[in-house]
Amino acid sequence: LSLREALQLGHNYIGTEHILLGLIREGEGVAAQVLVKLGADLSRVRQQVIQLLSGYSGSGQGEGSESGKETVGGSSERGEGSQGGSAILDQFGRNLTQNAKDKALDPVIGRMRETERVMQVLSRRTKNNPVLIGEPGVGKTAIVEGLAQKIVAGEVPETLRAKQLYTLDLGALVAGSRYRGDFEERLKKVLKEIKTRGDIILFIDELHTLVGAGAAEGAIDAASILKPMLARGELQTIGATTLEEYRKYLEKDAALERRFQPIKVEEPTLSHTIEILKGLRDRYESHHRVTITDQALVAAANLADRYIADRHLPDKAIDLIDEAGSRLRIKRMETPPDYKDIENKIAEVVEKKKQAVEDQDFELAGSLRDEEKNLLDRRGEIMDQIKSEGVDLFDEVDEEAIA
Repeated sequence: LSLREALQLGHNYIGTEHILLGLIREGEGVAAQVLVKLGADLSRVRQQVIQLLSGYSGSGQGEGSESGKETVGGSSERGEGSQGGSAILDQFGRNLTQNAKDKALDPVIGRMRETERVMQVLSRRTKNNPVLIGEPGVGKTAIVEGLAQKIVAGEVPETLRAKQLYTLDLGALVAGSRYRGDFEERLKKVLKEIKTRGDIILFIDELHTLVGAGAAEGAIDAASILKPMLARGELQTIGATTLEEYRKYLEKDAALERRFQPIKVEEPTLSHTIEILKGLRDRYESHHRVTITDQALVAAANLADRYIADRHLPDKAIDLIDEAGSRLRIKRMETPPDYKDIENKIAEVVEKKKQAVEDQDFELAGSLRDEEKNLLDRRGEIMDQIKSEGVDLFDEVDEEAIA
């Protein structure tokens, strides 16, 4: 282990630092567990040792130590940012763990069995690369996003707690690689970064695209570059693909296929789909600025299941909700002028009332409150009048809007 660490860092000696890195890599060993019990964050220790060694030139210990101190100091200033960020990985991928911290991912409802199975495979000592197999739209990517959210929340085993989950965009890697060797050079830079850091789990959507990716004019493809690292356990990957593509591409390549542990992702039931829609309702309501009823969610699940035969739940039901919200948002632009005017006046009065309260002018705030009440009553009258004429104001996504 120490020799491997020294070779990876390009050093021509084995020192105590390499022994420490080797012990940390063997995370389940006695030495690593002792460090954990003493309160050490293994991932952070590893990073700081590597940063300390980054100034090593092979000529002298003093100079290396000097630059090492500066590096550690710099790392402490950056704090958590250094743990999550990576220029090369950010260029060709996306940090799902950071997205989860920023609340940029949709909530994942259910899928506990699949998520636990993914964590179980990732925690294995060897062959610890799960591949999610399921039809398009059943929620394979959502399971991985759910794992990122669990890592941020600390609801994962110790072996995964300090990990960063990155998606790899093979299209970005291939794009612009005009000359032979360009793609391999880019991919090897990404893999070197992953190997050096030691805390990255790579998510590759459409895993079957590895086979043949970048293999132009006799160059080797991505799968051939990844296979040795997967075999040595230097790269931890989550894949996602369909059953058809898995059989067509991965099963034919026995060396690649046996590195992955397949996890079947079934299409959710109608009741599960409705729960998923309820969990996503807030996101779509705030985006389209509409209210989505429970009946609309049930109708979306039932109608999608019954009439859209060539796609799968929950994706096709989510599309119905999104489409209905988008349609109503556009139609709201056709709202009668009287209604728009009263809406604008209400918004103006509410803003003035808020300012009056902040200025502690409670007499003015009271009169504005009365004015707001009168405007709301007037809006109700206009709304009733418009509806009596057979015009909908399109503020609510209901069963009829879905249909």
